[in-house]
Amino acid sequence: MMVLAAVGLGVLIGLSLGALGGGGSILTVPALVYVLGESAQAATTESLVIVGVTSLVAAVGHARARNVRWLAGTIFGLTGVAASYVGTAANRAVNPNVLLLAFAVLIIVAAVGMLLRHQKKDDHPPTRAPAHETVPGPDGYAAGQGGVGLLARTHPLRLSLTAVTPATAVKVLTAGLGVGFLTGFFGVGGGFVIVPALVMALGYDMPIAVGTSLLVIAINSAAALLARSGHETFHWPVILPFTVAAIAGSVAGKRVTDKVSPATLTKAFVALLFAVAAYVAVRSGVALWS
Repeated sequence: MMVLAAVGLGVLIGLSLGALGGGGSILTVPALVYVLGESAQAATTESLVIVGVTSLVAAVGHARARNVRWLAGTIFGLTGVAASYVGTAANRAVNPNVLLLAFAVLIIVAAVGMLLRHQKKDDHPPTRAPAHETVPGPDGYAAGQGGVGLLARTHPLRLSLTAVTPATAVKVLTAGLGVGFLTGFFGVGGGFVIVPALVMALGYDMPIAVGTSLLVIAINSAAALLARSGHETFHWPVILPFTVAAIAGSVAGKRVTDKVSPATLTKAFVALLFAVAAYVAVRSGVALWS
């Protein structure tokens, strides 16, 4: 029964990671705690394995469509490594129920952020230039659909440094540190922060932001997991089927985006996030009160 539950939950979370580039990982910890009976601290560690491996596999799938910017994603991810160690240290010092209550707040923030992001996208639909043309970017260099230097779009291993202003660098640094801390403290990928940061700071289109986000999540998860090595035990009978199912779901999630409206997918997932947040808040709040 536990294996079946792990498989079902893994598929759901993988679907979200593959389709939305984030969000699904935030359900991993509540699923491990309330469905599979793991402790809060153990769940945040096991989540790093599940989310990290799933994100890496999903990133490879997105890379085949040239939707991963490897250099930008690696820089973003490495920025948060030190912060992930700080988050890991804080995780060990917090009461499990306080951790879960804070997690409920994080879920709500993620849900609201996803709604606002897609609302803004609906209000200001992107205009696309023909494939053989370019349009001027905000930095004066030729740009594609999102306003970043053309080099950053046409070559997945390069990032046009001429397109990066000091303000952009500060945004990327701040977001990278914040995501690193969240990964270490909560065991989540932070895609709900990474994707908007890549869109706003680097001007990436959504497919590229989603693909690059998966690389950042994998890097941060690996760093946070390394910080916990030797301090935690891993319940592999739960982790392995959960991870395999999540990988399968992430592959399917990429196909879902081709058939289901992003707005429909987002609204359904946000509703699920609010429901999970309410459940986690009530359970952890009652435990703290008693």
